[in-house]
Amino acid sequence: MIELNSNIDPTSVNILIVDDIPLNILLIQKMLSRCKYNLLTANDGQQALDAIDANKVNLVLLDLMMPGIDGWEVIRRLRSKDDTKNLPIVILSALNSNEDVTKGLKLGANDFITKPIIMETLLNCVAETLNAQATA
Repeated sequence: MIELNSNIDPTSVNILIVDDIPLNILLIQKMLSRCKYNLLTANDGQQALDAIDANKVNLVLLDLMMPGIDGWEVIRRLRSKDDTKNLPIVILSALNSNEDVTKGLKLGANDFITKPIIMETLLNCVAETLNAQATA
């Protein structure tokens, strides 16, 4: 398993989990709970954008298929603003076609994990993404 860079204090890391299905949020929270990150949640795209405006978020774990503002639009909006254009985004989605993955990465997501989520895959991706952000 990939370890978090030793100069990153996990208790100072804010991760926003965005999904319209409460059970998915609970599962992701459970997977990340042992890592001691601060976990914020949003149930749709507008809540996600509001949470990012109101908090210092270090990483967004983003579902794509949500009512209202979907994940695709969240990425577009975040990448269009100076203060969030480099905010790390990992897509967590049931969409799994090559076209969807390519579209997500081209829009500016840092990574794409398909559901169902494997805990080790998620933990490694989060650590890699946070480590890359810390060295950027």
